[in-house]
Amino acid sequence: MKLSLAPIQFFWQKETLLEFYVQMLDSPLDTIYLGETVCSRRQKMRFDDWFGLAQDLAESGKEIILSSQVLLESESDLKRLRKITGQTQFKIEANDMGAVKLAREHGIPFVAGASLNIYNEATLQLFQNLGAYRWVAPAELARDKVADIARLSDGLETEIFAWGKIPLAYSSRCFTARHYNLNKDSCEFRCLDHEHGLTMNTREGQPFLTINGIQTMSYGSQCLLPHHTDMAAIGVNILRLSPQLTDMPRIIELHRAVLDGQTTLDEALPELARLSTGTPVDGYWLGKPGIEAVEAHRKAYGTNAA
Repeated sequence: MKLSLAPIQFFWQKETLLEFYVQMLDSPLDTIYLGETVCSRRQKMRFDDWFGLAQDLAESGKEIILSSQVLLESESDLKRLRKITGQTQFKIEANDMGAVKLAREHGIPFVAGASLNIYNEATLQLFQNLGAYRWVAPAELARDKVADIARLSDGLETEIFAWGKIPLAYSSRCFTARHYNLNKDSCEFRCLDHEHGLTMNTREGQPFLTINGIQTMSYGSQCLLPHHTDMAAIGVNILRLSPQLTDMPRIIELHRAVLDGQTTLDEALPELARLSTGTPVDGYWLGKPGIEAVEAHRKAYGTNAA
């Protein structure tokens, strides 16, 4: 089974981001997704910067994919999308229908991103006919439904969100700016102050969600490694790991070691729990609330929920 690195969900300084990807050069990843997918105001990295980084990383032999923005709101957003779909060196991850349309027009094979909301076989077939060669299942899609779709995917690769805070929703409003009583267009780039987002607690003081600009994420960190054998059996090809600023090389190494049989789950899971930026959860995979941690995690982590 292959490992991919998802596009960075958070807003980091350019120097920090570039240093992060230097660490990925020698990592046991098969695919790296690059690009700003969350907020159009996060422009520390311009298209030329992303494209140059993609060229540098491609020299390592890894598959490099340029990811498009999820929620397009302006002509400048469309301009960036046209640049992504106008190049011919790299495949793209299409995260909205505009990206699908342009990829098809330019003849670029694309990954159907999770935000395209593929929940059944007919929808997946539609995207395959439009040029998709891989699909990323929505994180809330349960194991049995993924199995049904993958079984009828007609050769498309299936990729599962297997590590990290789960992207749940996007809005035209910026929740981080709202938290600081700022307007979205004059947000002062407060997301830079929160390298893994801003935790939102319940009234009882329990961590529940993560605010990340216009994006709402889980507080818990999805960890599906305990299910890798079953995932391989039902046709999952790629485990997607979402970047975090701390300890990412080790997180990747642990996943690769378990997949290759060099480390046991009993050895890897407690360390992954310590490295996680939120309580490890896997409820969605078994058709439960996503905040839950099922038995395999409870034994390793000594916890019941996020």
